[in-house]
Amino acid sequence: MAVTEWWKNTSCGGRRSAFMVFFLVLLLHCIAILLFTSGFLLTRTELPHHSQCSDVSQSPCGLPDRSPQGDHDGVTCWTKPAVDRLVIIVLDALRFDFVAPSTFFEEKKPWMDKLQVLHKFASESESAARIFKAIADPPTTSLQRLKGLTTGGLPTFIDIGNSFGAPAIVEDNLIHQLVQNGKRVVMMGDDTWTQLFPHHFNKSYPYPSFNVKDLDTVDNGCISHLIPTLYDDDWDVLIAHFLGVDHAGHIFGVDSVQMIEKLQQYNEQLEKVVEVLQSQAGRGSLHENTLLLVMGDHGQTINGDHGGGSAEEVDTSIFAMSLRKPSITVPPEFDASSCKLDLDGREVCISSIEQLDFAATVSALLGIPFPYGSIGRVNPMLYALVAGTWNLEDYDMSSSQSQLKLEEWMHNYAKVLCINSWQVKKYIDVYTASSVIGFSVDDLKHVADMYAQAVNWSDSLHDVASCKDEACRTSFDALKKQIDLYSNFLASVAELARTKFTEFNLRMMGIGFGILLISIFIHVLVIKRVDDITVFPSRETSSVSFGLIVSCTIVTARACSFLSNSYILEEGKMTNFLLASIGMLGLRHSIMTKKMIFEATAFVFLISILRFTIELGLSKPQEVLDFHSWMYVADLMPIVPLIILACLLYKSIACSSFLQFFEEVEISKWGEMAVMKAVAILSVWSSTLMILSGKQGPWIALASVVGGWLISRLKGLEQDNKNATTGLLALYSSPVTQWSLLASCLFFCSGHWCAFDGLRYAAAFVGFDEFTIIPQAILLTIETYGFSHILPTLGLPILVAYKYSSNEAKQTRQSLIQLFQVYLIYGLIMAVTTTFTVLCVIIQKRHLMVWGLFAPKFVFDVVGLILTDALICVSSVFYFIQT
Repeated sequence: MAVTEWWKNTSCGGRRSAFMVFFLVLLLHCIAILLFTSGFLLTRTELPHHSQCSDVSQSPCGLPDRSPQGDHDGVTCWTKPAVDRLVIIVLDALRFDFVAPSTFFEEKKPWMDKLQVLHKFASESESAARIFKAIADPPTTSLQRLKGLTTGGLPTFIDIGNSFGAPAIVEDNLIHQLVQNGKRVVMMGDDTWTQLFPHHFNKSYPYPSFNVKDLDTVDNGCISHLIPTLYDDDWDVLIAHFLGVDHAGHIFGVDSVQMIEKLQQYNEQLEKVVEVLQSQAGRGSLHENTLLLVMGDHGQTINGDHGGGSAEEVDTSIFAMSLRKPSITVPPEFDASSCKLDLDGREVCISSIEQLDFAATVSALLGIPFPYGSIGRVNPMLYALVAGTWNLEDYDMSSSQSQLKLEEWMHNYAKVLCINSWQVKKYIDVYTASSVIGFSVDDLKHVADMYAQAVNWSDSLHDVASCKDEACRTSFDALKKQIDLYSNFLASVAELARTKFTEFNLRMMGIGFGILLISIFIHVLVIKRVDDITVFPSRETSSVSFGLIVSCTIVTARACSFLSNSYILEEGKMTNFLLASIGMLGLRHSIMTKKMIFEATAFVFLISILRFTIELGLSKPQEVLDFHSWMYVADLMPIVPLIILACLLYKSIACSSFLQFFEEVEISKWGEMAVMKAVAILSVWSSTLMILSGKQGPWIALASVVGGWLISRLKGLEQDNKNATTGLLALYSSPVTQWSLLASCLFFCSGHWCAFDGLRYAAAFVGFDEFTIIPQAILLTIETYGFSHILPTLGLPILVAYKYSSNEAKQTRQSLIQLFQVYLIYGLIMAVTTTFTVLCVIIQKRHLMVWGLFAPKFVFDVVGLILTDALICVSSVFYFIQT
């Protein structure tokens, strides 16, 4: 049925038909994204198996020495316990440069050298303490990192959605193994631990963790329980998780007074903790053989954000201190430390560790089975730091015995790596047999060959531990080769797992992608049909215009850019460049026709301001405004755009048209009604957005109003071409494309980017003191997509309501048809760009940055597409059916 007949023959049937078209597109997009997501964002197959002490009898490594601590229910466990008690202090979002001395970096920053107590103990020769640079795997959110730390496996991207409501971990993990093997665990701090492990702690003191505006509740709770608990003897493992640094970063940024105050507070508390431990570290005392670990779960960017895979986010730190000091140091072959003098002239050495290795290393030190799905390696430097791994009866040994003791430690470590490798190989075999895809045949063969080589080499080393004669001891070189073989096998498995563990259902992904293509085809079909039957009266009619060609080129270029990780990283600048390109073409046309030169120039100037604002949008106010006087100015500056916006709102109401700000123009009766509706909706939403967005909100709102007005005015340039009049597609393609690009620029101007560390979590707590997932998720969504999706979509009728030429028909019927076409074009642009994002994910699914970059981009785009479709459906009811 012809589109004009919708309104001509059936009172509002045609308008309902328009709603049905939009609803059909929304339905198709929901189905497509659901199917594609189920095929792409699959979790790694979590096996239901758990390691048992008795399993070690199946390994080729032999049994460890029996000891009271290593004997559980009459069964010798995997490794000989090296520590009696373990204290784990987690400082959430602990950047590496919070811990390492500033001398390790090219430029000293204000937040460096605040944890001096760690430098002090790491530099003392009489203490067994060391700083480690710990490298996490993205995504770097607390839930994924805690899961990775305790399971020894790689987190999966889909778990990002559970960050605001962590489910209990059912996969084998370090905490489960502690409890199963008789260890008593006490936890205090971040309540994520009790959500992940609801029935594992002998005592727990959880505190709510998601109110990022609260810097002190969780920390004060930890402080009140930590020191008293250190004097108790009713626990074996103590976990204290502080959150103040993470929250200070989210709200104020790294370079802030609040951050420095938090670090200084931590320095004082850590000094007290070490003092208590050392006071109880004598022979036979409570902490004679205790290991202290002060660690971060992830880092954070300079803005205090995290979630992605940048160096600032994945680089965190571990400070390890054993209360017993081994008398022999690890040979340089195992020590890749970097040593420098700190500001006080003390030598501080820093080693490196993968967070993936944490579960295996701690399990080996405590003498419990490794988690079944762990693929990490027992770290040599952290393992050697503990005196119990040396089997030293006497700390005062002659130098002649040092080599023997060193070789004995190397043999013990090689035996631990043997068990470590056997456990990983067993897991890989079972995983491949249990999962749909698993590893390829070639990958499995490569893994099996490396493992076989390591095991065959170790056959001659089994009886070394029983040798008490120096003559029968294996040479240092042979032990070193054995350790290298096991280490290479474990490193290869970990690297392979990082690229292959995520299972992709290519069929589901293909079906989802195909449905997206169908939705685009429907869009194009309906747009073409409307364009064919609806033209303006004119001397001659053209279905193609220069603006249409440029618009298609711009949209295609932007969509294709998503195939490159570099362009995704610079998407804000790239989008601004494309908007500037189309703006400059408009300015050229304006100069040539000598029309609307002011509007075209103003639009280019606005784009230039937005380009500068995109840079500032990635910065916290504290980074830009260093002086108190300027901070007062920053507090007052948002009043200026608020006053301007209030005046514009008054003008639009008084003149019955937002479009008569600057001059009198002719507008249809429907246009006046549509504009009044749009102004009412935008006023309600923009006020909410300005509150959620903080100081920058009024400026972004003003930019969106000015940009929308300029695009609406400049639409008349092509319409007034005297030689030919174009169809609806050719007429509206350029302004709608500019509208879309402007909306995208506003997303980046407001400080967002397509990564989870680009979310402004503080907005979720505006008006709330406690965490409630539904209202806070709604607030976060509104703040994230408000200026880029909500306001632009609801404001699109302004493009149609504006009538630059008095010769155009003013009937409601034609205006509604034009609005229908505008929404179709806008939806098509969103669908095309999202479809290319999906195509990018299909192509790059094995890319190194798939979880750190491409997957977050996919999530942001598909959520934005569904939101836009839903808003178009709402608008169609508001403007079509009710008109």
